[in-house]
Amino acid sequence: MSETRDPLVSVEWLKSRMGAPDLRIVDATWFLPIEPFDARDEHARVRIPGAYFFDIDAVADTQSALPHMLAPPEKFASWMRKAGIGDGCTVVVYDARGLFSAARVWWNLRVMGHEDVFVLDGGLPAWLASAGEIEDGPDFARQERHFSVRYHGGLVRNLADMRKAVAAGAQIVDARPKGRFEGAEPEPRPGLRAGHMPGAINLPPALLFDKDGRMKSRAALIQLFNDVGVDARKPVICTCGSGVSAATLALALARIGKWETPVYDGAWAEWGAQADTPVAIGAG
Repeated sequence: MSETRDPLVSVEWLKSRMGAPDLRIVDATWFLPIEPFDARDEHARVRIPGAYFFDIDAVADTQSALPHMLAPPEKFASWMRKAGIGDGCTVVVYDARGLFSAARVWWNLRVMGHEDVFVLDGGLPAWLASAGEIEDGPDFARQERHFSVRYHGGLVRNLADMRKAVAAGAQIVDARPKGRFEGAEPEPRPGLRAGHMPGAINLPPALLFDKDGRMKSRAALIQLFNDVGVDARKPVICTCGSGVSAATLALALARIGKWETPVYDGAWAEWGAQADTPVAIGAG
Protein backbone atom coordinates (compact mmCIF):
# COMPACT_ATOMS: atom_id res chain seq x y z
CA MET A 1 0.00 0.00 0.00
CA SER A 2 2.61 2.52 -1.12
CA GLU A 3 0.58 5.04 -3.16
CA THR A 4 -0.92 7.88 -1.13
CA ARG A 5 -2.76 9.83 -3.86
CA ASP A 6 -6.54 9.97 -3.49
CA PRO A 7 -8.88 8.72 -6.25
CA LEU A 8 -11.58 11.05 -4.89
CA VAL A 9 -11.92 14.80 -5.33
CA SER A 10 -14.16 17.13 -3.38
CA VAL A 11 -16.85 19.46 -4.63
CA GLU A 12 -14.61 22.38 -3.67
CA TRP A 13 -11.74 20.94 -5.73
CA LEU A 14 -13.97 20.60 -8.78
CA LYS A 15 -15.48 24.06 -8.39
CA SER A 16 -12.02 25.61 -8.33
CA ARG A 17 -11.16 23.98 -11.66
CA MET A 18 -14.37 24.47 -13.62
CA GLY A 19 -13.57 25.81 -17.06
CA ALA A 20 -10.03 24.43 -17.15
CA PRO A 21 -9.26 23.52 -20.78
CA ASP A 22 -8.26 19.91 -20.12
CA LEU A 23 -10.93 19.11 -17.51
CA ARG A 24 -13.63 16.67 -18.59
CA ILE A 25 -16.65 15.82 -16.44
CA VAL A 26 -18.53 12.55 -16.94
CA ASP A 27 -22.00 11.71 -15.65
CA ALA A 28 -21.96 7.95 -15.02
CA THR A 29 -25.45 7.69 -13.53
CA TRP A 30 -26.99 4.23 -13.84
CA PHE A 31 -30.05 2.64 -12.28
CA LEU A 32 -30.90 -1.00 -11.74
CA PRO A 33 -33.38 -2.39 -14.29
CA ILE A 34 -35.98 -2.76 -11.53
CA GLU A 35 -35.79 0.96 -10.64
CA PRO A 36 -38.32 3.38 -12.18
CA PHE A 37 -35.76 5.89 -13.42
CA ASP A 38 -33.98 6.59 -16.69
CA ALA A 39 -30.38 7.75 -16.29
CA ARG A 40 -30.25 9.60 -19.60
CA ASP A 41 -33.43 11.50 -18.72
CA GLU A 42 -31.99 12.43 -15.34
CA HIS A 43 -28.83 13.67 -17.06
CA ALA A 44 -30.90 15.89 -19.35
CA ARG A 45 -32.90 17.18 -16.40
CA VAL A 46 -30.02 18.22 -14.15
CA ARG A 47 -26.25 17.84 -14.40
CA ILE A 48 -22.98 19.53 -13.56
CA PRO A 49 -22.17 22.03 -16.34
CA GLY A 50 -20.25 20.46 -19.20
CA ALA A 51 -20.83 16.89 -18.04
CA TYR A 52 -21.09 14.22 -20.74
CA PHE A 53 -23.29 11.17 -20.22
CA PHE A 54 -21.60 7.76 -20.08
CA ASP A 55 -24.10 4.94 -20.63
CA ILE A 56 -22.48 1.85 -19.13
CA ASP A 57 -24.94 -0.39 -20.95
CA ALA A 58 -24.07 1.13 -24.35
CA VAL A 59 -20.33 1.70 -23.96
CA ALA A 60 -19.93 -2.02 -23.40
CA ASP A 61 -19.50 -5.37 -25.10
CA THR A 62 -23.00 -5.47 -26.53
CA GLN A 63 -22.30 -8.89 -28.09
CA SER A 64 -22.14 -10.42 -24.63
CA ALA A 65 -25.27 -11.75 -22.94
CA LEU A 66 -23.90 -10.43 -19.65
CA PRO A 67 -24.76 -6.89 -18.50
CA HIS A 68 -22.42 -3.96 -19.30
CA MET A 69 -19.27 -6.02 -19.83
CA LEU A 70 -16.15 -4.04 -20.72
CA ALA A 71 -16.27 -2.68 -24.26
CA PRO A 72 -13.69 -3.76 -26.81
CA PRO A 73 -10.83 -1.23 -26.63
CA GLU A 74 -11.51 0.18 -30.08
CA LYS A 75 -15.19 0.81 -29.25
CA PHE A 76 -14.25 2.45 -25.98
CA ALA A 77 -11.68 4.68 -27.67
CA SER A 78 -14.21 5.71 -30.32
CA TRP A 79 -16.73 6.76 -27.69
CA MET A 80 -14.09 8.71 -25.77
CA ARG A 81 -12.99 10.57 -28.88
CA LYS A 82 -16.57 11.59 -29.66
CA ALA A 83 -17.01 12.75 -26.07
CA GLY A 84 -13.94 14.96 -26.42
CA ILE A 85 -12.05 12.94 -23.83
CA GLY A 86 -8.52 11.93 -24.67
CA ASP A 87 -4.85 12.03 -23.91
CA GLY A 88 -3.90 14.77 -21.48
CA CYS A 89 -7.39 15.19 -20.05
CA THR A 90 -8.19 15.13 -16.36
CA VAL A 91 -11.49 13.28 -15.98
CA VAL A 92 -13.87 13.64 -13.04
CA VAL A 93 -16.69 11.08 -12.86
CA TYR A 94 -19.83 11.45 -10.79
CA ASP A 95 -23.31 9.97 -10.57
CA ALA A 96 -26.71 11.16 -9.39
CA ARG A 97 -26.92 8.71 -6.49
CA GLY A 98 -23.85 9.96 -4.65
CA LEU A 99 -21.23 7.35 -5.39
CA PHE A 100 -22.35 4.17 -7.09
CA SER A 101 -21.89 3.68 -10.82
CA ALA A 102 -19.25 6.43 -11.01
CA ALA A 103 -16.69 3.98 -9.66
CA ARG A 104 -17.44 1.57 -12.52
CA VAL A 105 -16.52 4.24 -15.09
CA TRP A 106 -13.43 5.24 -13.04
CA TRP A 107 -12.31 1.61 -13.17
CA ASN A 108 -13.24 1.30 -16.85
CA LEU A 109 -11.05 4.28 -17.76
CA ARG A 110 -8.15 2.86 -15.76
CA VAL A 111 -8.51 -0.53 -17.49
CA MET A 112 -8.16 1.31 -20.80
CA GLY A 113 -5.02 3.02 -19.56
CA HIS A 114 -6.26 6.48 -18.54
CA GLU A 115 -4.96 7.11 -15.02
CA ASP A 116 -5.75 10.82 -14.71
CA VAL A 117 -9.28 10.07 -13.56
CA PHE A 118 -11.05 10.83 -10.29
CA VAL A 119 -14.47 10.33 -8.70
CA LEU A 120 -16.44 13.20 -7.20
CA ASP A 121 -16.93 12.42 -3.53
CA GLY A 122 -20.64 12.62 -2.74
CA GLY A 123 -21.56 12.93 -6.43
CA LEU A 124 -24.40 15.11 -7.67
CA PRO A 125 -26.14 15.29 -4.25
CA ALA A 126 -23.01 16.86 -2.74
CA TRP A 127 -22.73 19.25 -5.68
CA LEU A 128 -26.34 20.37 -5.30
CA ALA A 129 -25.99 20.69 -1.53
CA SER A 130 -23.08 23.09 -2.07
CA ALA A 131 -25.17 25.26 -4.43
CA GLY A 132 -23.06 24.23 -7.40
CA GLU A 133 -24.18 25.50 -10.79
CA ILE A 134 -26.26 23.13 -12.91
CA GLU A 135 -27.47 22.87 -16.48
CA ASP A 136 -30.02 20.82 -18.38
CA GLY A 137 -30.88 19.75 -21.90
CA PRO A 138 -29.33 17.19 -24.27
CA ASP A 139 -25.59 16.68 -24.60
CA PHE A 140 -23.95 18.88 -27.19
CA ALA A 141 -21.38 17.85 -29.79
CA ARG A 142 -17.77 17.97 -28.60
CA GLN A 143 -14.55 18.55 -30.47
CA GLU A 144 -13.00 15.11 -30.87
CA ARG A 145 -9.77 14.30 -29.08
CA HIS A 146 -7.45 11.35 -29.60
CA PHE A 147 -7.67 8.66 -26.92
CA SER A 148 -4.82 6.17 -26.70
CA VAL A 149 -5.76 2.78 -25.26
CA ARG A 150 -3.14 1.11 -23.08
CA TYR A 151 -5.10 -1.89 -21.88
CA HIS A 152 -4.39 -2.76 -18.24
CA GLY A 153 -5.45 -6.39 -18.03
CA GLY A 154 -4.23 -6.69 -14.46
CA LEU A 155 -7.32 -4.80 -13.30
CA VAL A 156 -9.73 -7.36 -14.81
CA ARG A 157 -10.62 -10.94 -13.95
CA ASN A 158 -12.69 -13.34 -16.10
CA LEU A 159 -14.47 -16.61 -15.35
CA ALA A 160 -11.39 -18.77 -15.89
CA ASP A 161 -9.37 -16.50 -13.60
CA MET A 162 -12.01 -16.75 -10.90
CA ARG A 163 -12.18 -20.53 -11.06
CA LYS A 164 -8.46 -20.58 -10.35
CA ALA A 165 -8.76 -17.92 -7.67
CA VAL A 166 -11.46 -19.79 -5.77
CA ALA A 167 -9.53 -23.06 -6.02
CA ALA A 168 -6.41 -21.32 -4.68
CA GLY A 169 -8.26 -19.69 -1.77
CA ALA A 170 -7.70 -16.15 -3.03
CA GLN A 171 -9.06 -13.21 -1.05
CA ILE A 172 -12.34 -12.31 -2.77
CA VAL A 173 -14.61 -9.51 -1.53
CA ASP A 174 -18.26 -9.53 -2.62
CA ALA A 175 -20.21 -6.26 -2.58
CA ARG A 176 -23.72 -7.73 -2.83
CA PRO A 177 -26.18 -7.17 0.03
CA LYS A 178 -25.88 -9.59 2.94
CA GLY A 179 -29.09 -11.49 2.12
CA ARG A 180 -28.05 -12.21 -1.45
CA PHE A 181 -24.50 -13.08 -0.43
CA GLU A 182 -25.75 -15.61 2.11
CA GLY A 183 -28.35 -17.03 -0.27
CA ALA A 184 -31.29 -16.01 1.93
CA GLU A 185 -32.65 -13.60 -0.69
CA PRO A 186 -33.08 -14.24 -4.43
CA GLU A 187 -30.98 -12.60 -7.10
CA PRO A 188 -32.74 -9.82 -9.06
CA ARG A 189 -31.67 -11.42 -12.36
CA PRO A 190 -33.55 -14.63 -13.21
CA GLY A 191 -31.78 -17.95 -13.60
CA LEU A 192 -28.99 -17.32 -11.10
CA ARG A 193 -28.19 -19.58 -8.18
CA ALA A 194 -28.16 -18.09 -4.70
CA GLY A 195 -25.08 -17.83 -2.50
CA HIS A 196 -21.47 -16.78 -2.99
CA MET A 197 -18.07 -18.03 -4.07
CA PRO A 198 -16.53 -20.29 -1.42
CA GLY A 199 -14.26 -18.33 0.88
CA ALA A 200 -15.53 -14.90 -0.23
CA ILE A 201 -15.94 -12.04 2.25
CA ASN A 202 -19.05 -9.88 2.21
CA LEU A 203 -18.72 -6.07 2.28
CA PRO A 204 -21.76 -4.10 1.02
CA PRO A 205 -20.62 -0.67 -0.25
CA ALA A 206 -23.06 1.20 2.03
CA LEU A 207 -20.58 0.54 4.84
CA LEU A 208 -17.91 2.54 3.00
CA PHE A 209 -19.71 5.85 3.45
CA ASP A 210 -20.39 8.33 6.22
CA LYS A 211 -23.89 9.63 6.91
CA ASP A 212 -23.32 12.59 4.59
CA GLY A 213 -22.80 10.24 1.62
CA ARG A 214 -19.08 10.85 1.33
CA MET A 215 -16.57 8.03 1.51
CA LYS A 216 -15.02 7.33 4.88
CA SER A 217 -11.51 8.49 5.68
CA ARG A 218 -8.51 6.37 4.82
CA ALA A 219 -8.07 5.36 8.48
CA ALA A 220 -11.74 4.42 8.82
CA LEU A 221 -11.62 2.37 5.62
CA ILE A 222 -8.55 0.49 6.80
CA GLN A 223 -10.37 -0.32 10.04
CA LEU A 224 -13.50 -1.41 8.16
CA PHE A 225 -11.63 -3.78 5.86
CA ASN A 226 -9.83 -5.21 8.87
CA ASP A 227 -13.10 -5.63 10.79
CA VAL A 228 -14.75 -7.70 8.02
CA GLY A 229 -11.68 -9.90 7.66
CA VAL A 230 -9.91 -8.41 4.64
CA ASP A 231 -6.12 -8.47 4.93
CA ALA A 232 -5.15 -5.32 3.02
CA ARG A 233 -1.53 -6.50 2.90
CA LYS A 234 -2.54 -9.31 0.53
CA PRO A 235 -4.06 -9.25 -2.98
CA VAL A 236 -7.83 -8.75 -3.24
CA ILE A 237 -10.33 -9.43 -6.03
CA CYS A 238 -13.61 -7.50 -6.00
CA THR A 239 -16.91 -8.89 -7.22
CA CYS A 240 -20.65 -8.15 -6.94
CA GLY A 241 -23.83 -8.77 -8.94
CA SER A 242 -22.85 -7.33 -12.32
CA GLY A 243 -19.54 -5.53 -11.89
CA VAL A 244 -20.79 -2.12 -10.77
CA SER A 245 -20.61 -2.06 -6.95
CA ALA A 246 -17.44 -4.17 -7.07
CA ALA A 247 -15.75 -1.14 -8.61
CA THR A 248 -16.79 0.89 -5.55
CA LEU A 249 -14.88 -1.58 -3.40
CA ALA A 250 -11.89 -1.21 -5.74
CA LEU A 251 -12.15 2.58 -5.39
CA ALA A 252 -12.11 2.32 -1.60
CA LEU A 253 -9.12 0.00 -1.75
CA ALA A 254 -7.33 2.49 -4.01
CA ARG A 255 -8.00 5.13 -1.38
CA ILE A 256 -6.01 3.09 1.12
CA GLY A 257 -3.21 2.53 -1.39
CA LYS A 258 -4.23 -0.71 -3.16
CA TRP A 259 -4.44 0.69 -6.70
CA GLU A 260 -3.97 -2.59 -8.54
CA THR A 261 -7.07 -4.35 -7.21
CA PRO A 262 -8.90 -6.21 -10.02
CA VAL A 263 -12.64 -6.49 -10.57
CA TYR A 264 -14.37 -9.66 -11.79
CA ASP A 265 -16.17 -8.23 -14.81
CA GLY A 266 -18.77 -11.00 -15.24
CA ALA A 267 -19.51 -11.02 -11.50
CA TRP A 268 -22.38 -13.08 -10.07
CA ALA A 269 -24.37 -12.59 -13.28
CA GLU A 270 -21.83 -14.96 -14.83
CA TRP A 271 -20.69 -17.13 -11.90
CA GLY A 272 -24.21 -17.79 -10.61
CA ALA A 273 -25.43 -18.80 -14.08
CA GLN A 274 -22.89 -21.62 -14.50
CA ALA A 275 -23.89 -25.19 -13.70
CA ASP A 276 -20.49 -26.24 -12.40
CA THR A 277 -19.12 -23.26 -10.43
CA PRO A 278 -18.88 -23.93 -6.69
CA VAL A 279 -21.36 -21.98 -4.54
CA ALA A 280 -21.49 -21.56 -0.78
CA ILE A 281 -24.56 -20.68 1.33
CA GLY A 282 -24.54 -18.83 4.64
CA ALA A 283 -22.30 -16.24 6.21
CA GLY A 284 -19.11 -17.45 4.57
